[in-house]
Amino acid sequence: MTEGHNTVSEDDLHAYVDGALGPRERLRIEQWLEQNPTQAEEVRQWRAQAVELRALFAGYARSDADDRALLLSNGSERPQQDPGKDTRSFASIARAVAAGLVLFAAGGLTGLYAPSLLAPEQSPRLTQTADSLPRQAQSAFLVYASEVRHAVEVGADDQTHLATWLGKRLDHPLSIPDLSSLGFSLVGGRLLPVNGKAGAMFMYEDGTGRRLTVLLGRNDDNRETSFRIDENDGVETFYWIDGPLGYAVTGEVPRDLLQQVAYECYRQFEKSEATKS
Repeated sequence: MTEGHNTVSEDDLHAYVDGALGPRERLRIEQWLEQNPTQAEEVRQWRAQAVELRALFAGYARSDADDRALLLSNGSERPQQDPGKDTRSFASIARAVAAGLVLFAAGGLTGLYAPSLLAPEQSPRLTQTADSLPRQAQSAFLVYASEVRHAVEVGADDQTHLATWLGKRLDHPLSIPDLSSLGFSLVGGRLLPVNGKAGAMFMYEDGTGRRLTVLLGRNDDNRETSFRIDENDGVETFYWIDGPLGYAVTGEVPRDLLQQVAYECYRQFEKSEATKS
């Protein structure tokens, strides 16, 4: 890494990918990455691998009350590590084990053995909310994506009003993801119910007419983050619960493209949250 006042180390980048930085430090890293495209691409790959790993095992993850404190602690507060143990970040470890996990997933071992060995410790209410999100997202996609004239309530030509209006209804400031780098432009958005509360849906379209939707709904009881993939009759949804909001990206597009879209949405929503903090 280059030297100077704005130096960013590899440890800084791993901490950024792992979500272990405060808002000000995250913003500094993001500004640095904008000026260093090579490192930005490497970070993008790390984050994509991290998302894949979470998607594979989110349903079986257990959290501990001390996890957040451990992530946010500085070096002096961390417990002494055995010199022989690997202390790399999640993203760094992800790069090393990604190939093995692909084989693991392809072999179907998760479905056969993980539920009995690693049963998730979630309340029925949270499980029901998480499981219902992709179904609601897929229903909204099927209903509205085929509409020609009335697919959205507010068009892309009034994005500021759209974001402000839906943000007020969700009681959460919203920014609309820009997916132009992936070939999708905003069609517009609409208000719709998600889990009995006000939710938001943004619709996008590419040059061939393929559409996808980004659904947001409140989930105030949740205190965990999880990433999952769901498929139903050819319609796939990549969804995650992050704090008080649930997000779902749905479309009839190749899974790798849908995952890229989901990652880009996740990145932009996270960046927006950091800026507002």
